[in-house]
Amino acid sequence: MPNFSYRGRDASGQMTQGILEGLTSAAVADALMSRGIIPLSINPASEGAKTDGSGSKLADLSKLAIFKQPVQHIDVLMFSKQIYTLLKAGVPIMRALAGLQESSVNPTMKEVLQEVRESLDSGRELSVSLARHPKVFSAFYLSMVRVGEMTGRLEEVFIRLFEHMEFEAFMKQQVKSALRYPSFVIAAMVIAMFIVNIFVIPTFAKVFAGFNTELPLMTRVLLAFSNFMVTWWHLIIGAMVATFFAFRSWAATPSGRLKWDEIKLRLPIAGKILRKATLARFARSFALATRSGVPIIQALTNVALTVDNDFISRKVEGMREGVERGESILQVATKAAVFTPVVLQMLAVGEESGAIDDMMEEIAGMYQNEVEYELKTLAQQIEPILIVMLGCMVLVLALGIFLPIWELGKAAMKH
Repeated sequence: MPNFSYRGRDASGQMTQGILEGLTSAAVADALMSRGIIPLSINPASEGAKTDGSGSKLADLSKLAIFKQPVQHIDVLMFSKQIYTLLKAGVPIMRALAGLQESSVNPTMKEVLQEVRESLDSGRELSVSLARHPKVFSAFYLSMVRVGEMTGRLEEVFIRLFEHMEFEAFMKQQVKSALRYPSFVIAAMVIAMFIVNIFVIPTFAKVFAGFNTELPLMTRVLLAFSNFMVTWWHLIIGAMVATFFAFRSWAATPSGRLKWDEIKLRLPIAGKILRKATLARFARSFALATRSGVPIIQALTNVALTVDNDFISRKVEGMREGVERGESILQVATKAAVFTPVVLQMLAVGEESGAIDDMMEEIAGMYQNEVEYELKTLAQQIEPILIVMLGCMVLVLALGIFLPIWELGKAAMKH
């Protein structure tokens, strides 16, 4: 029997990994779920790998062929909305899944739904059947479905998941829109600098060579820099490409991702937008989990997987550990040092009144409104900075190129 290496989270939220023997990755996923472990990834183990005796596995459950259309966020979003509508109308789960499979426009999603139906038909629970596809359904999604099964509120869980995913998509799109304009302007300035130094300044250098006089310092610096770029432009571009890929490789490592996610939150202007968007995502996820009956410790564990920022995720993990030690939500939130005083006051009220889920929903709404406002005023905040940068570049070029011509003109007038 082949071995599979797995990575997942147990009931207490701790990360666990190991090697498990099984016929298929799906069989290993079932074994993990039966032990209360939510599989995050399952992959075939390397040759000679030994099982860990616990029967765990690392499998990429929904390993899709390279040329297959991947399941997108919108596919899972629409699935959540449609399954809620069908279940609310009293349609049996098997018939509902069959209808969604037929109506799905994504071939890969059709295959996933077919496998989920087959798994249900063999006697497995819905959460276990969905867990066989961890690349499609996140650990948070699976945890919520499991809560819906245990409490008999599956319909309610699906509509809340739909609202949550819709909110997630909105926030990500808004943040991307916020960063698009400054990125394009900076890219245009870099391209313009290359064109000027490689094509424009060398033309003026030929003119300056006929002056037979010492050029101003600014001009000499510009000519030297232009000559360097003309000579070594291929190495400069190669170094920039190498730096880009080196940065991506570093950011893909656990320590690099953690550090970069922390740096992103400290960036001028964009950092505060990213922080508020991430905290809005955290608050909405936590409100959804607690309102659905998930214990606070498990809710914090699941929410840590959804914030899409390793630095904030580490803070949430710290909050969970504090709650396990008997501290209050307000105490652990204060120690996390990522919430504003207003939010901490709202948490205090929510904890005292027993309506922490309502307060978290209010916090999410407040952060969302702040992000929307920041995005609307983003252009006004960034434009002065970009104008100053562009002005400095134009000033240096103008002084370097036109100063010697101006001095030559003054010398000619004297004679």
